[in-house]
Amino acid sequence: MSTKPRLLASLSAYACEGGLDGRYEPATCYRPTIALGRHPGPGRAQELWENYEVVLDLASDLGLEGVCLEVSWARLEPRRDQRDLAALSRYAEVIAHARRRDLWVTVAAIDAAWPAWLGLEAWLMPWVTPVALAYVEWIATSLDADALRVFASRDLLTRGFLEDRAGPPWRRGADDDAACASANLDLIERAALELARVRVVSARSVELDEVDEFAEDLRGVDEVHLKSLVRGTGPLASRRGILARRGHEWVVADEEIARRVARRA
Repeated sequence: MSTKPRLLASLSAYACEGGLDGRYEPATCYRPTIALGRHPGPGRAQELWENYEVVLDLASDLGLEGVCLEVSWARLEPRRDQRDLAALSRYAEVIAHARRRDLWVTVAAIDAAWPAWLGLEAWLMPWVTPVALAYVEWIATSLDADALRVFASRDLLTRGFLEDRAGPPWRRGADDDAACASANLDLIERAALELARVRVVSARSVELDEVDEFAEDLRGVDEVHLKSLVRGTGPLASRRGILARRGHEWVVADEEIARRVARRA
């Protein structure tokens, strides 16, 4: 008998928190392309780092089932072997507050804004796999979430520089590189499944506009993550957000979409 997947609204740390890829701030893989002017960085974003509790209170009041919190690896480990325990503690506070508001919390450990020190083509490098595994284990055992999603958006990890259509015309072997990167990502996911303390879930990400349209047949998918509770800014911003900041206040940006999401939850 099929089980209805849990429906959560996602929150992208990179797009919404602020405090990343600026001067003297933790750097991500987007720092070089921001410096080249290809796209803007997140800047102050929505300053969610200081406002998580307000946003989670609104999510609870709307009747949402829970959130997928896409934590920032770059913030948590700004340099190799240098972990920011204060940042970890802040995420722990956020999760505790959400659960006090009866919100389910799934943590997505690795998003598409990985730390700059991993390199631009991180998922091709053999040394990165054990480093990523150690990080995922640290997150899984340190944050008291209800579930863990290893990758927030796995398809974004091999998009662009590994595709012939998006890469420079002189690049060869993009398909082989993509296959190699995919194998490394598979290894990380399989190893994460062996972490006994937390449930590792499979999930599908969909845009808010698709809340009434995504396939009903989701056998084998534990959760559906709607993008996003807050739209955010920068290259990982979602198309739309349920909530938005207006000056110093947080408001429901789209009452209709909020009702549709709550109805499906």
